[in-house]
Amino acid sequence: MKLSLLAGVALAVFAAPVAAQELADTSAEGTSAAGNAQPRTAEQGKEVIVSALVERSERDVLSGTTVLTGSELNRATRATIGETLARQPGVSATSFGPNASRPILRGLQGERIRVLTDGIGAFDVSNTSVDHAVVINPLIAERIEVLRGPAALLYGSSAAGGVVNVIDTRIPRRIPENGVSADLIAGYGSAATERSVSGRIDVKAASQLVLTANASYLASDDIRIGGFALTPQRRAEALASARLPQPPGADPIDFAANAAIRGTLPNTASQTWTAGGGASIITDSGMIGIAYSHYASRYGLPLRYATLPGQEQEGPLLDIVQNRVDLRAEIDVKGPVIEQLRFRAGYARYRHFELEPEGAIGTAFRSAGFEGRFEAVQAKRGAWSGASGVQYFNRDFDVEGEEAFLPRNNSSQVGIFTQQQLDLGRWKVEGGARYEWSNVASRVIAGDERFPAGNRAFGAVSASLGASYALNDQVRIGLNGSRTERAPAAEELFARGPHKGTQAFELGNPNFGLEKSWALEATLHAHGDGYSFDASAYYNWFDNFIYENQVDQALCEAAAAPSGRDVELPCFQQFQRRARFYGFEAQGSLRVARVKGFDINLDALGDYVRANVDRVGPVPRIPAGRFLLGAEAQGERATGRIEVEHVFPQNRLAAFETRTADYTVLNASFEFRPFGTSRTSILVNATNLLDADARRHASFIKDFAPLPGRDVRVTLRYGF
Repeated sequence: MKLSLLAGVALAVFAAPVAAQELADTSAEGTSAAGNAQPRTAEQGKEVIVSALVERSERDVLSGTTVLTGSELNRATRATIGETLARQPGVSATSFGPNASRPILRGLQGERIRVLTDGIGAFDVSNTSVDHAVVINPLIAERIEVLRGPAALLYGSSAAGGVVNVIDTRIPRRIPENGVSADLIAGYGSAATERSVSGRIDVKAASQLVLTANASYLASDDIRIGGFALTPQRRAEALASARLPQPPGADPIDFAANAAIRGTLPNTASQTWTAGGGASIITDSGMIGIAYSHYASRYGLPLRYATLPGQEQEGPLLDIVQNRVDLRAEIDVKGPVIEQLRFRAGYARYRHFELEPEGAIGTAFRSAGFEGRFEAVQAKRGAWSGASGVQYFNRDFDVEGEEAFLPRNNSSQVGIFTQQQLDLGRWKVEGGARYEWSNVASRVIAGDERFPAGNRAFGAVSASLGASYALNDQVRIGLNGSRTERAPAAEELFARGPHKGTQAFELGNPNFGLEKSWALEATLHAHGDGYSFDASAYYNWFDNFIYENQVDQALCEAAAAPSGRDVELPCFQQFQRRARFYGFEAQGSLRVARVKGFDINLDALGDYVRANVDRVGPVPRIPAGRFLLGAEAQGERATGRIEVEHVFPQNRLAAFETRTADYTVLNASFEFRPFGTSRTSILVNATNLLDADARRHASFIKDFAPLPGRDVRVTLRYGF
């Protein structure tokens, strides 16, 4: 039934281009006065993908892409990058409470997704664990691009599942027309009494010199939820445990009180601030710029409440600080062979402390990272264009304290890549290749028997080839294939220890080989006057797919015995085996009427992914299928929207998972732009109006922490 409903949504959306073309043929009216405020109509197909090596239209990219900018980004922005993107096609989020949420693309997460800021890594440890926040502030984003499929491989083998690139203005790339340019954003959200403010100013200090400064602040209280914190199954466990005698010597736990928690999710308050400055020299033939930024955040994580005797519960608090320097340079060579040279680099030092209830540091995470990219864009020669480059990445990482589940380690990568394309009019052909050398080393101190030692080197080769064909001026179909190889990360190789964030004693495998996959993806882009439609269907065959599974407790006890560690958490081990991922995503919009200067649009979105490990069963934490239906009235000065999103139940479970119920949320928004298409607007955005009990299956804590309840947000944006 789920597949039938999702297919019905896709077919209904697919019918939009045909209906819209008939409507366009009988209409003599021009394009909408709403202009760039139409993110879901034909204007979407004209977006340029700046994350691609060779910038091109969104409809010409041979894989699923998403661009968030302008009004749509304003409406979607939340405190985390995961929640900001969670309603985009093919995207879900890890949702480890309201303060730590990382994007999931096509069911893949963690080490298979790269989250970038302006093409360079975030230099945090969010890939290490889902309870660690991504150190990227969506409040200062200018646009966000999501690349899936082969195009993502240009950013590293760890981008096998996709890339999220958050593009901001920390390094100025243009000279303000009037000498000064500024943006100010202030917001309030009711669900967590969230208060936020951010600002940026660019000043033309000399004829070719631009100085910039930016800052942001966000504070929130414990978040309000629509019902009980625990699922019915966990509540039943807690109430049953309340009738049992407490084990002697154990800390007393009020199981009945745990079952009764509702309305507010304790220990979810947060406070984050950022500040930075930069400068650029911008000329007619290029630019060079540098920026410094500081990020500081303190946030709580939802409690994993005890529901059975013997379980522990605590309210962890994380304190994060990052200092970062970025550099960007571009030179317009305009030669017969090379058109442009680009250089991008970043360096950051990061630390976060996991604090005990009394304030003491329980575990400390520290890392220092550098990443640089050099790209050469070829001069276009007839139908042929392309670009090539080299990328270097290095990270030193260390964990100290009671939850040290990884040894001190170093990861380094050197990648060489190219992307070439032929534009033959109706036919477009594109190919890409990447060779990456990786080294992952465990820096175990002599005598430390907690972790395995080792130094692993890998050579990974990835390549893609695809083509698209224009059926007419509005419709283009495409097919691409790719072969990818990914080196295991330090977390997958050397983990051996307790991790309370995931409630697991984690065991890696230092003998893992390359993770390899073949992938096919078919795409359809249809864009015309009053309609748009984009769809992708994909199938991935994995060899040596790395996944975790719960195993006998004796395995962890044997691994921990040499160091004398106690194993109190469930034992989870990493494995490699064949796996299959397949699914689709579709999104479309149709203008159905024009009423007194407003375009009335209907839109729909649907996605679904299915994943299995051969001879084992479903891959853990795969998001459930969903569909979203919306209606918008778009005008030059105002846009109103209402939408309903339904997420199906997830009944395909790994052995250690619990079922996740379906849910439906109702959202509405109204944006007023007093000066038309300028950067000044007032947005009122209401989500989950019906206070639904909504839980994402991919969340480690879904049984203990639902998504926020009814939330009314007011955002004021002023720019000049």
